[in-house]
Amino acid sequence: MKAVILAAGTASRLRPLTDHTPKCLLEIGSKSLLQRTMDALLTNGIREIVIVTGYLHEKIESFVTSHYPALNVEFIHNERYESTNNIYSLWLTQAAVLDTDLLLLDSDILFDPAIIAALLDADYPACLALNKHALGEEEIKVIVDTGNRIQEISKTCAIADAAGESIGIEKMSNAFVRLLFAELDTMITEKQQVNIFYEAAFENVIRQGAFLYAIDTTRYFSMELDTVEDFLQAQKLIPVNIF
Repeated sequence: MKAVILAAGTASRLRPLTDHTPKCLLEIGSKSLLQRTMDALLTNGIREIVIVTGYLHEKIESFVTSHYPALNVEFIHNERYESTNNIYSLWLTQAAVLDTDLLLLDSDILFDPAIIAALLDADYPACLALNKHALGEEEIKVIVDTGNRIQEISKTCAIADAAGESIGIEKMSNAFVRLLFAELDTMITEKQQVNIFYEAAFENVIRQGAFLYAIDTTRYFSMELDTVEDFLQAQKLIPVNIF
């Protein structure tokens, strides 16, 4: 299994904190977000990692190579990071991951490494981590059936019907990976849908009959950092949620 970390964005809502630092290198407590993610992967036995960079990519590459010199890390640079969204960054990893199982992670999540273990231990070939809490317009919401199979996943899902929020960590079997990248090829190369969220590709393959399940990881701490307020809140919460 390989892990893909998407870290290309400019994080404009976190300025001025990200004026000279990519979001994933912001420090929460004693470690950066990226270091916490890398350590969580290593704790769970995952040592093949692909990182998609964009904004200030040299700083990310320098950090990883200096902190993890013995690790097998492949960097893929999204040169169009200013005009594309994470669906395009994911598509760029196709050659690196098409023949393997995959763990996909957004780079702006502060999370307990036990979430990765929960996904790896789940019987489902393809599943994602779900946090159940009060929802608003900004979250990627998930609607499931009675068997926890995902029916819809997007920001525009009906809040009343949603089981919770997808926190941005997904496990995929190689069979699911191949279906997903076939759909990504269509969306990117034929339809030019380069500036949307990758969850739109999940929805498309689900409609085609693919199975993606939700794993309730609410009991474990997770938090997405989008704004300066999120960053300040995370600094207060991390001493309480040591991991």
